[in-house]
Amino acid sequence: MRRDLRPYWVKRIYLIFRAWYAEHFLRPCFDFLGDNGTYMKPWFVHVAGPNVSLGNCATVIGEVDRRVRIAVWGRGPGQGRIRIGDYALITPGVRISASDSIEIGDNCMIASGAYITDSDWHGIYDRIERNPEPAPVRIGNNVWIGDGATVLKGVTIGDNSIVGAGAVVVRDVPANVVVAGNPARVVKELDPHGPFVTRADFYADPTSYIAESDRLDRAFLADNTLLGWLRALFFPRRSD
Repeated sequence: MRRDLRPYWVKRIYLIFRAWYAEHFLRPCFDFLGDNGTYMKPWFVHVAGPNVSLGNCATVIGEVDRRVRIAVWGRGPGQGRIRIGDYALITPGVRISASDSIEIGDNCMIASGAYITDSDWHGIYDRIERNPEPAPVRIGNNVWIGDGATVLKGVTIGDNSIVGAGAVVVRDVPANVVVAGNPARVVKELDPHGPFVTRADFYADPTSYIAESDRLDRAFLADNTLLGWLRALFFPRRSD
Protein backbone atom coordinates (compact mmCIF):
# COMPACT_ATOMS: atom_id res chain seq x y z
CA MET A 1 0.00 0.00 0.00
CA ARG A 2 1.31 3.44 -0.93
CA ARG A 3 1.88 5.97 1.81
CA ASP A 4 -0.98 8.38 2.51
CA LEU A 5 0.43 11.78 1.48
CA ARG A 6 -2.62 13.83 2.39
CA PRO A 7 -2.19 16.55 4.98
CA TYR A 8 -4.06 15.77 8.19
CA TRP A 9 -6.63 18.51 7.59
CA VAL A 10 -7.42 17.17 4.10
CA LYS A 11 -8.14 13.73 5.51
CA ARG A 12 -10.27 15.23 8.27
CA ILE A 13 -12.39 17.07 5.69
CA TYR A 14 -12.78 13.84 3.73
CA LEU A 15 -13.83 11.89 6.83
CA ILE A 16 -16.34 14.57 7.81
CA PHE A 17 -17.81 14.51 4.29
CA ARG A 18 -17.93 10.70 4.33
CA ALA A 19 -19.78 10.67 7.66
CA TRP A 20 -22.20 13.34 6.42
CA TYR A 21 -22.89 11.37 3.24
CA ALA A 22 -23.64 8.20 5.21
CA GLU A 23 -26.02 10.04 7.52
CA HIS A 24 -27.74 12.00 4.74
CA PHE A 25 -28.05 9.35 2.03
CA LEU A 26 -27.41 5.92 3.56
CA ARG A 27 -29.21 6.06 6.91
CA PRO A 28 -32.65 6.78 5.35
CA CYS A 29 -32.34 3.55 3.32
CA PHE A 30 -32.39 1.48 6.53
CA ASP A 31 -35.30 0.75 8.79
CA PHE A 32 -32.69 0.93 11.56
CA LEU A 33 -29.01 1.87 11.40
CA GLY A 34 -26.95 1.75 14.58
CA ASP A 35 -24.45 4.24 15.95
CA ASN A 36 -20.66 4.47 15.60
CA GLY A 37 -20.56 2.87 12.17
CA THR A 38 -17.72 3.24 9.68
CA TYR A 39 -18.85 3.47 6.05
CA MET A 40 -15.94 3.55 3.62
CA LYS A 41 -16.99 4.99 0.26
CA PRO A 42 -20.67 4.86 1.26
CA TRP A 43 -21.63 6.11 -2.22
CA PHE A 44 -20.85 2.56 -3.39
CA VAL A 45 -23.21 0.94 -0.85
CA HIS A 46 -26.70 0.20 -2.24
CA VAL A 47 -29.62 -0.63 0.08
CA ALA A 48 -33.10 -1.34 -1.30
CA GLY A 49 -36.43 -2.51 0.01
CA PRO A 50 -38.18 -2.39 3.40
CA ASN A 51 -37.22 -3.75 6.81
CA VAL A 52 -33.43 -3.64 6.52
CA SER A 53 -31.54 -3.09 9.78
CA LEU A 54 -27.85 -2.93 10.65
CA GLY A 55 -26.58 -2.71 14.22
CA ASN A 56 -24.02 -0.62 16.07
CA CYS A 57 -20.32 -0.30 15.20
CA ALA A 58 -20.68 -1.75 11.70
CA THR A 59 -17.92 -1.45 9.12
CA VAL A 60 -19.15 -1.43 5.52
CA ILE A 61 -16.70 -0.99 2.63
CA GLY A 62 -17.82 -0.21 -0.90
CA GLU A 63 -15.70 0.07 -4.03
CA VAL A 64 -16.51 1.45 -7.45
CA ASP A 65 -16.10 -1.95 -9.11
CA ARG A 66 -17.50 -3.99 -6.19
CA ARG A 67 -20.51 -2.32 -4.67
CA VAL A 68 -22.12 -3.64 -1.52
CA ARG A 69 -25.76 -4.54 -2.26
CA ILE A 70 -28.30 -5.27 0.48
CA ALA A 71 -31.83 -5.73 -0.82
CA VAL A 72 -35.22 -7.05 0.23
CA TRP A 73 -37.49 -8.15 -2.60
CA GLY A 74 -40.51 -9.31 -0.61
CA ARG A 75 -43.49 -11.25 -1.85
CA GLY A 76 -45.68 -8.22 -1.35
CA PRO A 77 -45.50 -4.57 -0.24
CA GLY A 78 -43.69 -4.21 3.07
CA GLN A 79 -42.79 -7.89 3.26
CA GLY A 80 -39.39 -9.51 3.72
CA ARG A 81 -36.58 -8.44 6.02
CA ILE A 82 -32.83 -8.41 6.61
CA ARG A 83 -31.50 -8.08 10.15
CA ILE A 84 -27.76 -7.71 10.73
CA GLY A 85 -26.47 -7.43 14.29
CA ASP A 86 -23.82 -5.29 15.96
CA TYR A 87 -20.12 -5.13 15.02
CA ALA A 88 -20.61 -6.44 11.48
CA LEU A 89 -17.88 -6.28 8.84
CA ILE A 90 -19.20 -6.15 5.26
CA THR A 91 -16.56 -5.85 2.56
CA PRO A 92 -16.57 -4.95 -1.17
CA GLY A 93 -18.81 -6.91 -3.49
CA VAL A 94 -21.00 -8.49 -0.79
CA ARG A 95 -24.61 -9.14 -1.84
CA ILE A 96 -27.40 -9.97 0.60
CA SER A 97 -30.79 -10.58 -1.03
CA ALA A 98 -33.90 -11.55 0.93
CA SER A 99 -37.31 -12.70 -0.22
CA ASP A 100 -38.57 -13.48 3.28
CA SER A 101 -36.01 -13.38 6.08
CA ILE A 102 -32.24 -13.25 6.54
CA GLU A 103 -30.94 -12.84 10.09
CA ILE A 104 -27.24 -12.33 10.79
CA GLY A 105 -25.96 -12.20 14.36
CA ASP A 106 -23.39 -10.02 16.11
CA ASN A 107 -19.67 -9.88 15.28
CA CYS A 108 -20.08 -11.44 11.84
CA MET A 109 -17.52 -10.87 9.09
CA ILE A 110 -18.54 -11.22 5.45
CA ALA A 111 -15.62 -11.22 3.01
CA SER A 112 -15.46 -9.76 -0.48
CA GLY A 113 -17.82 -11.15 -3.09
CA ALA A 114 -19.86 -13.31 -0.71
CA TYR A 115 -23.53 -13.85 -1.55
CA ILE A 116 -26.33 -14.65 0.91
CA THR A 117 -29.87 -15.35 -0.26
CA ASP A 118 -33.01 -17.05 1.06
CA SER A 119 -34.59 -17.79 -2.31
CA ASP A 120 -33.96 -19.40 -5.69
CA TRP A 121 -35.96 -16.47 -7.10
CA HIS A 122 -37.21 -18.46 -10.11
CA GLY A 123 -38.83 -21.89 -10.50
CA ILE A 124 -37.18 -24.65 -12.50
CA TYR A 125 -40.01 -24.82 -15.03
CA ASP A 126 -42.04 -21.71 -14.24
CA ARG A 127 -39.43 -18.99 -14.50
CA ILE A 128 -41.72 -16.32 -13.03
CA GLU A 129 -42.59 -18.38 -9.95
CA ARG A 130 -40.78 -17.85 -6.67
CA ASN A 131 -40.28 -20.84 -4.36
CA PRO A 132 -43.67 -21.15 -2.64
CA GLU A 133 -42.47 -21.86 0.93
CA PRO A 134 -40.24 -19.42 2.82
CA ALA A 135 -36.73 -20.74 3.49
CA PRO A 136 -35.18 -18.26 5.90
CA VAL A 137 -31.43 -17.95 6.43
CA ARG A 138 -30.11 -17.65 9.98
CA ILE A 139 -26.46 -16.92 10.67
CA GLY A 140 -25.30 -17.01 14.28
CA ASN A 141 -22.90 -14.81 16.20
CA ASN A 142 -19.21 -14.42 15.34
CA VAL A 143 -19.51 -16.20 11.98
CA TRP A 144 -16.89 -15.58 9.29
CA ILE A 145 -18.01 -16.03 5.68
CA GLY A 146 -15.03 -16.26 3.36
CA ASP A 147 -14.20 -14.60 0.06
CA GLY A 148 -16.64 -15.47 -2.72
CA ALA A 149 -18.66 -17.88 -0.58
CA THR A 150 -22.38 -18.47 -1.23
CA VAL A 151 -25.01 -19.15 1.44
CA LEU A 152 -28.25 -20.44 -0.06
CA LYS A 153 -31.87 -20.65 1.09
CA GLY A 154 -32.96 -22.40 4.25
CA VAL A 155 -29.49 -22.55 5.79
CA THR A 156 -28.67 -22.03 9.46
CA ILE A 157 -25.02 -21.43 10.42
CA GLY A 158 -24.08 -21.87 14.07
CA ASP A 159 -22.06 -19.51 16.26
CA ASN A 160 -18.32 -19.05 15.61
CA SER A 161 -18.27 -21.13 12.44
CA ILE A 162 -16.22 -20.26 9.36
CA VAL A 163 -17.29 -20.69 5.74
CA GLY A 164 -14.23 -21.12 3.55
CA ALA A 165 -13.49 -19.05 0.46
CA GLY A 166 -15.60 -20.06 -2.52
CA ALA A 167 -17.71 -22.51 -0.52
CA VAL A 168 -21.36 -23.09 -1.45
CA VAL A 169 -23.48 -23.71 1.65
CA VAL A 170 -26.67 -25.66 0.86
CA ARG A 171 -27.34 -27.30 4.25
CA ASP A 172 -27.10 -26.32 7.91
CA VAL A 173 -23.68 -25.72 9.44
CA PRO A 174 -23.23 -26.55 13.16
CA ALA A 175 -21.57 -24.18 15.57
CA ASN A 176 -17.78 -24.11 15.99
CA VAL A 177 -16.70 -25.70 12.71
CA VAL A 178 -14.97 -24.76 9.47
CA VAL A 179 -16.72 -25.74 6.23
CA ALA A 180 -15.32 -25.65 2.71
CA GLY A 181 -16.08 -26.89 -0.78
CA ASN A 182 -19.09 -27.20 -3.09
CA PRO A 183 -21.30 -28.33 -1.51
CA ALA A 184 -19.72 -27.19 1.74
CA ARG A 185 -18.77 -29.85 4.28
CA VAL A 186 -17.08 -29.78 7.66
CA VAL A 187 -13.29 -29.86 7.34
CA LYS A 188 -12.32 -28.80 10.86
CA GLU A 189 -13.82 -28.52 14.31
CA LEU A 190 -13.11 -25.53 16.56
CA ASP A 191 -12.78 -25.52 20.33
CA PRO A 192 -16.17 -24.21 21.48
CA HIS A 193 -14.47 -22.65 24.52
CA GLY A 194 -12.16 -20.59 22.31
CA PRO A 195 -10.99 -18.25 23.57
CA PHE A 196 -12.60 -16.21 20.77
CA VAL A 197 -11.68 -12.55 20.33
CA THR A 198 -14.49 -10.77 18.52
CA ARG A 199 -15.11 -7.42 16.89
CA ALA A 200 -17.05 -6.47 20.01
CA ASP A 201 -13.76 -6.59 21.91
CA PHE A 202 -12.17 -4.26 19.35
CA TYR A 203 -15.05 -1.77 19.62
CA ALA A 204 -15.58 -2.12 23.38
CA ASP A 205 -15.08 1.63 23.79
CA PRO A 206 -16.03 3.35 20.51
CA THR A 207 -15.18 6.83 21.79
CA SER A 208 -11.63 5.81 22.71
CA TYR A 209 -11.25 4.00 19.38
CA ILE A 210 -12.24 7.12 17.45
CA ALA A 211 -9.90 9.29 19.52
CA GLU A 212 -7.00 6.87 19.02
CA SER A 213 -7.60 6.75 15.26
CA ASP A 214 -7.48 10.54 15.15
CA ARG A 215 -4.28 10.60 17.19
CA LEU A 216 -2.63 8.17 14.79
CA ASP A 217 -3.73 10.23 11.79
CA ARG A 218 -2.19 13.32 13.34
CA ALA A 219 1.07 11.49 13.97
CA PHE A 220 1.42 9.71 10.60
CA LEU A 221 0.28 12.65 8.47
CA ALA A 222 2.05 15.40 10.42
CA ASP A 223 4.83 15.97 7.89
CA ASN A 224 2.61 15.90 4.79
CA THR A 225 2.13 19.15 2.87
CA LEU A 226 -0.54 20.29 0.45
CA LEU A 227 2.00 20.82 -2.34
CA GLY A 228 3.56 17.39 -1.75
CA TRP A 229 0.14 15.73 -1.90
CA LEU A 230 -0.87 17.57 -5.08
CA ARG A 231 2.47 16.71 -6.70
CA ALA A 232 1.91 13.02 -5.87
CA LEU A 233 -1.60 13.14 -7.33
CA PHE A 234 -0.58 14.62 -10.67
CA PHE A 235 3.07 13.50 -10.94
CA PRO A 236 3.33 10.24 -8.99
CA ARG A 237 6.72 8.66 -8.37
CA ARG A 238 7.73 5.15 -7.42
CA SER A 239 8.97 6.42 -4.06
CA ASP A 240 5.55 7.86 -3.10
